[in-house]
Order: sequence, then structure tokens, then C-alpha cells
Amino acid sequence: MELEHVTIHVDRDRCVGAGMCALTAPSVFTQDDDGLSEVLPGRQDGGGDPLVREAARACPVQAISVVVDSN
Repeated sequence: MELEHVTIHVDRDRCVGAGMCALTAPSVFTQDDDGLSEVLPGRQDGGGDPLVREAARACPVQAISVVVDSN
């Protein structure tokens, strides 16, 4: 079974601060002082949180990208 490496990125130019990602996967996402979403330090790989993809889908402006590399 191949291990899946995931990289998460929040496009802060696109983010509107709805906070759906932080509500869905609070162990990976937070909101900064301006209300914009960001990935918590050290969590750019999602930390194995199964809700990361759901958080990306919940973003109303599709500001979150989850890139999967199975190498």
C-alpha cells in the first residue's frame, strides 16, 4: 500500500474568511487576526486529519487546495 503525501495551501487572495475550514478541520486550519484562513504551523501535510478534504470542499470560494502525491 502506497503512502499518500498531502500538501495543503490556502489562497489568501481568494479567501473571504468564511471559516468553514476551521470549523470542519480545526486541527489543521485557523483564522488569523484579519479573519482569513491559514494552515496551522506544521500542519501543511494535513497531519492525517480525514476532514481536510471535506474542509476544502466546504470553502465557498474554493480557496483551499489539497494536492496529493502518492510517491
